[in-house]
Amino acid sequence: MIEALLSASATDTGRVREHNEDSLGSAAEIGLYVLADGMGGYSAGEVASSIAVNTTVAMTRETFKIANLDAVDHLTRLSRPAIILRDAVQRANKLIHQTAAAQPQCQGMGTTIVAALFYDNTLLTAHVGDSRLYRARGDQLEQVTADHSLLAELVARGMCTEEDAKSSNNKNYVTRALGIDPSVDVTVGEYAVEVGDFYLLCSDGLTDMLEHDEIYMTINRFKDNPEMIAQQLVTRANDHGGKDNVSVIGILVAAPFPAHKDWITRLRNWLQNITSKG
Repeated sequence: MIEALLSASATDTGRVREHNEDSLGSAAEIGLYVLADGMGGYSAGEVASSIAVNTTVAMTRETFKIANLDAVDHLTRLSRPAIILRDAVQRANKLIHQTAAAQPQCQGMGTTIVAALFYDNTLLTAHVGDSRLYRARGDQLEQVTADHSLLAELVARGMCTEEDAKSSNNKNYVTRALGIDPSVDVTVGEYAVEVGDFYLLCSDGLTDMLEHDEIYMTINRFKDNPEMIAQQLVTRANDHGGKDNVSVIGILVAAPFPAHKDWITRLRNWLQNITSKG
Protein backbone atom coordinates (compact mmCIF):
# COMPACT_ATOMS: atom_id res chain seq x y z
CA MET A 1 0.00 0.00 0.00
CA ILE A 2 1.24 3.48 -0.84
CA GLU A 3 1.06 5.13 2.59
CA ALA A 4 1.12 8.62 1.04
CA LEU A 5 -2.37 8.01 -0.39
CA LEU A 6 -5.51 7.97 1.75
CA SER A 7 -8.51 6.52 -0.06
CA ALA A 8 -12.15 5.57 0.43
CA SER A 9 -15.02 4.45 -1.78
CA ALA A 10 -18.79 4.20 -1.70
CA THR A 11 -21.47 2.84 -4.03
CA ASP A 12 -25.25 2.68 -3.90
CA THR A 13 -28.08 1.44 -6.11
CA GLY A 14 -29.84 4.79 -5.84
CA ARG A 15 -33.54 5.54 -5.44
CA VAL A 16 -34.81 4.34 -8.85
CA ARG A 17 -32.76 1.42 -10.19
CA GLU A 18 -33.35 -2.14 -8.99
CA HIS A 19 -29.76 -3.30 -9.46
CA ASN A 20 -26.35 -1.73 -9.01
CA GLU A 21 -24.40 -2.11 -12.25
CA ASP A 22 -21.41 -0.06 -11.05
CA SER A 23 -18.20 -1.81 -9.98
CA LEU A 24 -15.24 -0.58 -7.95
CA GLY A 25 -11.79 -2.03 -7.45
CA SER A 26 -8.26 -1.20 -6.38
CA ALA A 27 -4.74 -2.46 -5.91
CA ALA A 28 -3.71 0.00 -3.23
CA GLU A 29 -0.23 -1.50 -2.96
CA ILE A 30 0.60 -0.10 -6.41
CA GLY A 31 -1.64 2.97 -6.21
CA LEU A 32 -4.35 1.76 -8.59
CA TYR A 33 -8.05 2.67 -8.37
CA VAL A 34 -10.73 1.70 -10.93
CA LEU A 35 -14.43 2.48 -11.38
CA ALA A 36 -16.82 1.19 -14.07
CA ASP A 37 -20.47 1.93 -14.87
CA GLY A 38 -22.12 -0.97 -16.69
CA MET A 39 -24.98 -0.93 -19.17
CA GLY A 40 -26.94 -3.49 -21.10
CA GLY A 41 -30.09 -4.48 -19.29
CA TYR A 42 -30.91 -6.87 -16.49
CA SER A 43 -27.65 -8.03 -14.81
CA ALA A 44 -25.59 -7.73 -18.03
CA GLY A 45 -24.28 -4.28 -17.13
CA GLU A 46 -23.07 -5.62 -13.81
CA VAL A 47 -21.23 -8.42 -15.63
CA ALA A 48 -19.52 -5.96 -17.97
CA SER A 49 -18.42 -3.55 -15.25
CA SER A 50 -17.18 -6.40 -13.05
CA ILE A 51 -15.07 -7.83 -15.89
CA ALA A 52 -13.70 -4.36 -16.63
CA VAL A 53 -12.61 -3.67 -13.07
CA ASN A 54 -11.32 -7.13 -12.23
CA THR A 55 -9.34 -7.48 -15.45
CA THR A 56 -7.81 -4.01 -15.22
CA VAL A 57 -6.77 -4.50 -11.60
CA ALA A 58 -5.41 -8.03 -12.07
CA MET A 59 -3.49 -7.36 -15.28
CA THR A 60 -1.99 -4.08 -14.04
CA ARG A 61 -0.94 -5.66 -10.75
CA GLU A 62 0.69 -8.66 -12.44
CA THR A 63 2.52 -6.64 -15.08
CA PHE A 64 3.86 -4.24 -12.45
CA LYS A 65 5.76 -7.16 -10.90
CA ILE A 66 7.82 -7.89 -14.00
CA ALA A 67 7.98 -4.71 -16.07
CA ASN A 68 10.69 -2.07 -16.23
CA LEU A 69 8.52 0.78 -15.00
CA ASP A 70 10.98 3.49 -16.02
CA ALA A 71 10.99 2.69 -19.74
CA VAL A 72 9.39 5.15 -22.14
CA ASP A 73 7.74 4.24 -25.44
CA HIS A 74 9.60 6.26 -28.06
CA LEU A 75 6.67 6.20 -30.48
CA THR A 76 3.86 7.40 -28.19
CA ARG A 77 6.11 9.03 -25.54
CA LEU A 78 3.99 7.32 -22.91
CA SER A 79 5.62 6.02 -19.75
CA ARG A 80 5.65 2.27 -19.11
CA PRO A 81 3.05 2.48 -16.29
CA ALA A 82 0.68 4.38 -18.61
CA ILE A 83 1.07 1.72 -21.30
CA ILE A 84 0.46 -1.04 -18.75
CA LEU A 85 -2.76 0.65 -17.65
CA ARG A 86 -3.92 1.25 -21.23
CA ASP A 87 -3.21 -2.34 -22.24
CA ALA A 88 -5.10 -3.66 -19.22
CA VAL A 89 -8.20 -1.66 -20.18
CA GLN A 90 -7.93 -2.85 -23.78
CA ARG A 91 -7.69 -6.43 -22.55
CA ALA A 92 -10.83 -5.89 -20.48
CA ASN A 93 -12.59 -4.65 -23.61
CA LYS A 94 -11.73 -7.88 -25.47
CA LEU A 95 -12.98 -10.06 -22.62
CA ILE A 96 -16.28 -8.20 -22.36
CA HIS A 97 -16.82 -8.37 -26.12
CA GLN A 98 -16.03 -12.10 -26.17
CA THR A 99 -18.34 -12.78 -23.23
CA ALA A 100 -21.19 -10.87 -24.88
CA ALA A 101 -20.73 -12.88 -28.08
CA ALA A 102 -20.64 -16.21 -26.23
CA GLN A 103 -23.55 -15.66 -23.84
CA PRO A 104 -26.92 -14.61 -25.36
CA GLN A 105 -28.10 -13.03 -22.10
CA CYS A 106 -25.11 -10.67 -22.24
CA GLN A 107 -25.45 -9.51 -25.84
CA GLY A 108 -25.14 -5.74 -26.16
CA MET A 109 -23.61 -5.23 -22.75
CA GLY A 110 -20.90 -2.64 -22.23
CA THR A 111 -19.39 -0.40 -19.62
CA THR A 112 -17.59 2.86 -19.08
CA ILE A 113 -14.35 2.83 -17.12
CA VAL A 114 -12.04 5.32 -15.43
CA ALA A 115 -8.76 4.23 -13.85
CA ALA A 116 -6.21 6.18 -11.83
CA LEU A 117 -2.68 4.90 -11.21
CA PHE A 118 -0.38 6.80 -8.86
CA TYR A 119 3.32 6.16 -9.49
CA ASP A 120 6.45 8.19 -8.73
CA ASN A 121 4.61 11.43 -7.87
CA THR A 122 2.61 11.15 -11.08
CA LEU A 123 -1.02 10.36 -11.85
CA LEU A 124 -1.66 8.12 -14.86
CA THR A 125 -5.22 7.88 -16.13
CA ALA A 126 -7.08 5.68 -18.60
CA HIS A 127 -10.74 6.10 -19.41
CA VAL A 128 -13.49 5.18 -21.84
CA GLY A 129 -16.99 6.67 -21.68
CA ASP A 130 -18.40 9.27 -19.32
CA SER A 131 -17.30 8.11 -15.89
CA ARG A 132 -15.05 10.89 -14.67
CA LEU A 133 -11.95 11.81 -12.71
CA TYR A 134 -11.80 15.16 -10.92
CA ARG A 135 -8.94 16.92 -9.15
CA ALA A 136 -9.43 19.35 -6.27
CA ARG A 137 -6.35 21.53 -5.90
CA GLY A 138 -6.36 24.75 -3.91
CA ASP A 139 -9.67 26.49 -4.46
CA GLN A 140 -10.50 24.79 -7.76
CA LEU A 141 -12.17 21.55 -8.84
CA GLU A 142 -11.12 20.48 -12.33
CA GLN A 143 -12.53 17.71 -14.48
CA VAL A 144 -9.39 15.87 -15.59
CA THR A 145 -10.99 13.42 -18.01
CA ALA A 146 -13.09 14.46 -21.01
CA ASP A 147 -16.37 12.57 -21.52
CA HIS A 148 -16.70 10.32 -24.54
CA SER A 149 -20.30 11.38 -25.10
CA LEU A 150 -22.44 12.98 -27.77
CA LEU A 151 -23.04 16.10 -25.69
CA ALA A 152 -19.36 16.55 -24.85
CA GLU A 153 -18.53 16.42 -28.55
CA LEU A 154 -21.27 18.94 -29.39
CA VAL A 155 -20.04 21.30 -26.67
CA ALA A 156 -16.44 20.95 -27.86
CA ARG A 157 -17.52 21.85 -31.40
CA GLY A 158 -19.49 24.87 -30.23
CA MET A 159 -22.81 23.35 -31.32
CA CYS A 160 -24.18 23.23 -27.78
CA THR A 161 -23.58 25.25 -24.61
CA GLU A 162 -22.73 23.80 -21.22
CA GLU A 163 -26.07 25.07 -19.89
CA ASP A 164 -28.03 23.43 -22.72
CA ALA A 165 -26.14 20.19 -22.13
CA LYS A 166 -27.28 20.03 -18.50
CA SER A 167 -30.94 19.88 -19.50
CA SER A 168 -30.55 17.67 -22.56
CA ASN A 169 -32.32 14.31 -22.81
CA ASN A 170 -29.21 12.85 -24.46
CA LYS A 171 -26.75 13.52 -21.63
CA ASN A 172 -26.08 9.81 -21.06
CA TYR A 173 -25.47 8.87 -24.71
CA VAL A 174 -21.84 7.70 -24.78
CA THR A 175 -19.85 7.55 -28.00
CA ARG A 176 -17.30 5.08 -26.65
CA ALA A 177 -17.61 2.14 -24.25
CA LEU A 178 -15.89 -1.13 -23.41
CA GLY A 179 -17.29 -4.32 -24.93
CA ILE A 180 -19.18 -2.87 -27.89
CA ASP A 181 -16.45 -3.50 -30.48
CA PRO A 182 -13.49 -5.91 -30.57
CA SER A 183 -11.10 -3.00 -30.00
CA VAL A 184 -11.44 0.38 -28.32
CA ASP A 185 -9.53 3.66 -28.21
CA VAL A 186 -8.49 4.28 -24.60
CA THR A 187 -7.70 7.86 -23.64
CA VAL A 188 -4.56 8.02 -21.50
CA GLY A 189 -3.18 10.95 -19.51
CA GLU A 190 -0.18 11.72 -17.29
CA TYR A 191 -0.26 14.49 -14.67
CA ALA A 192 2.10 15.80 -12.01
CA VAL A 193 0.74 15.32 -8.49
CA GLU A 194 1.02 17.74 -5.57
CA VAL A 195 0.68 17.03 -1.88
CA GLY A 196 -2.81 18.08 -0.78
CA ASP A 197 -4.46 17.12 -4.08
CA PHE A 198 -7.75 15.26 -3.80
CA TYR A 199 -8.82 13.03 -6.68
CA LEU A 200 -12.35 11.79 -7.28
CA LEU A 201 -13.41 8.96 -9.59
CA CYS A 202 -17.18 8.84 -10.10
CA SER A 203 -19.97 7.42 -12.22
CA ASP A 204 -22.52 9.67 -13.90
CA GLY A 205 -24.97 8.80 -11.14
CA LEU A 206 -23.12 11.45 -9.16
CA THR A 207 -22.60 14.13 -11.80
CA ASP A 208 -26.18 13.90 -13.11
CA MET A 209 -27.49 14.62 -9.60
CA LEU A 210 -24.99 17.14 -8.21
CA GLU A 211 -23.71 20.38 -9.70
CA HIS A 212 -19.98 20.99 -10.02
CA ASP A 213 -20.00 23.50 -7.15
CA GLU A 214 -21.74 21.13 -4.76
CA ILE A 215 -19.22 18.40 -5.46
CA TYR A 216 -16.40 20.86 -4.75
CA MET A 217 -17.98 22.16 -1.54
CA THR A 218 -18.36 18.63 -0.22
CA ILE A 219 -14.72 17.80 -0.98
CA ASN A 220 -13.50 21.08 0.48
CA ARG A 221 -15.52 20.68 3.67
CA PHE A 222 -14.22 17.18 4.45
CA LYS A 223 -10.97 17.27 2.49
CA ASP A 224 -8.82 15.43 5.04
CA ASN A 225 -11.41 12.66 5.38
CA PRO A 226 -11.89 10.64 2.16
CA GLU A 227 -14.33 8.29 3.91
CA MET A 228 -16.64 11.15 4.83
CA ILE A 229 -16.39 12.68 1.36
CA ALA A 230 -17.36 9.41 -0.31
CA GLN A 231 -20.32 8.86 2.01
CA GLN A 232 -21.54 12.44 1.76
CA LEU A 233 -21.40 12.54 -2.04
CA VAL A 234 -23.43 9.34 -2.39
CA THR A 235 -25.95 10.52 0.21
CA ARG A 236 -26.40 13.89 -1.47
CA ALA A 237 -26.82 12.30 -4.90
CA ASN A 238 -29.62 10.17 -3.46
CA ASP A 239 -31.13 13.18 -1.70
CA HIS A 240 -31.32 14.90 -5.10
CA GLY A 241 -33.28 12.01 -6.60
CA GLY A 242 -30.83 9.13 -6.94
CA LYS A 243 -32.01 8.41 -10.48
CA ASP A 244 -29.07 6.12 -11.21
CA ASN A 245 -26.51 3.96 -9.43
CA VAL A 246 -23.94 6.25 -7.82
CA SER A 247 -20.32 5.33 -7.10
CA VAL A 248 -17.25 7.27 -6.00
CA ILE A 249 -13.62 6.68 -5.10
CA GLY A 250 -11.73 9.46 -3.33
CA ILE A 251 -7.93 9.67 -2.98
CA LEU A 252 -6.08 12.24 -0.89
CA VAL A 253 -2.37 12.77 -1.56
CA ALA A 254 -1.01 13.16 1.95
CA ALA A 255 2.73 12.99 1.15
CA PRO A 256 5.11 12.55 -1.79
CA PHE A 257 5.44 9.02 -3.20
CA PRO A 258 8.68 8.81 -5.22
CA ALA A 259 9.54 5.44 -6.72
CA HIS A 260 12.31 3.64 -4.84
CA LYS A 261 14.80 2.19 -7.30
CA ASP A 262 17.63 -0.18 -6.45
CA TRP A 263 21.06 0.01 -8.09
CA ILE A 264 20.20 -2.74 -10.61
CA THR A 265 17.19 -0.76 -11.83
CA ARG A 266 19.24 2.42 -12.11
CA LEU A 267 21.96 0.59 -14.06
CA ARG A 268 19.40 -0.98 -16.42
CA ASN A 269 17.78 2.39 -17.07
CA TRP A 270 21.19 3.97 -17.75
CA LEU A 271 22.09 1.24 -20.24
CA GLN A 272 18.73 1.59 -22.00
CA ASN A 273 19.19 5.34 -22.32
CA ILE A 274 22.65 4.86 -23.81
CA THR A 275 21.29 2.29 -26.27
CA SER A 276 18.35 4.48 -27.34
CA LYS A 277 20.65 7.48 -27.92
CA GLY A 278 23.02 5.37 -29.96
